[in-house]
Amino acid sequence: MSNQIYNLAFVFPGQGSQSVGMLSDLASSYPEIKQTFEQASDVLSIDLWKIITDDPNKQLDQTQNTQPAMLAAGYAVWQLWCKLSLVRPAWMAGHSLGEYTSLVCAEALSFEQGIKLVAARARLMQNAIPEGVGAMAAILGLEDHQVVNLCTEVSGDEKVFAANFNAPGQVVVAGHVAAVERLMVAAKAAGAKRALLIPVSVLSHCPLMTAAAEELEYYLQETVVASPKITLIHNADVASHNSPKVIKNVLRDQLFKPVRWVDSIKFMNDQGVSCFVECGPGKVLLGLNKRIAKSAQHFALFDTETFNQLLEHING
Repeated sequence: MSNQIYNLAFVFPGQGSQSVGMLSDLASSYPEIKQTFEQASDVLSIDLWKIITDDPNKQLDQTQNTQPAMLAAGYAVWQLWCKLSLVRPAWMAGHSLGEYTSLVCAEALSFEQGIKLVAARARLMQNAIPEGVGAMAAILGLEDHQVVNLCTEVSGDEKVFAANFNAPGQVVVAGHVAAVERLMVAAKAAGAKRALLIPVSVLSHCPLMTAAAEELEYYLQETVVASPKITLIHNADVASHNSPKVIKNVLRDQLFKPVRWVDSIKFMNDQGVSCFVECGPGKVLLGLNKRIAKSAQHFALFDTETFNQLLEHING
């Protein structure tokens, strides 16, 4: 019988944490990793494992491949954790796309439906804004309210919005190219340490995705959603929901509302979570979470070494 730990949260990374060869270390010891990707590949009729291991024609960074690949990766790591340990978290969350991974791991979505849904989400996002029209940028060193105010000041017919509140002093903005460029200049003038364009082919978490969100709602209505078996904090409203209808609504809203990651981690920390585990490729969330919940313990879970570290910590 599994043992749920109240002060433990598992969080799942989103787009941007992918890398060629991710999870290869685990896959060499645990065939379940590759089997999970094979299940996803069967659903999509593409070879996801080949894409992440060989990356022919730089396919991994194409949104329609990245999103299902990241969901499969996070779920594969979670499944392996459940095989190797009886300990379960009492809390879950996922950054952007990672929210879908958390829903699958919390058994609110089946893996097959989750893969289908993120594949549809990726297509809608890719088609929503013509290439070259939109951009995203990371603003480092300003307060959240400063970035929000600057977005309002520099927006006109072309608009820019705060899209991700990732960590104290780190906000990602999204919008029309010219507005994002104006925002970067204004941010530097206001004292930002850095203002960096992010090389992405799609926008997310801003009102320019409203039409895509409306189309996503059709796919959500066709998807079977259950109440999560683990308390799950959503990006858009920093709340947990048991109603399948409400969960579908917050997933729709997530596409055009900002990711409130700082608030999400702070909320769980305030509820008594003292150990956060990033479950999936990379250590992006590990770095963010350390800056948000400084007194908590933080782990990443993506290879044999990190599994051993967490198992040793959990088993005391």
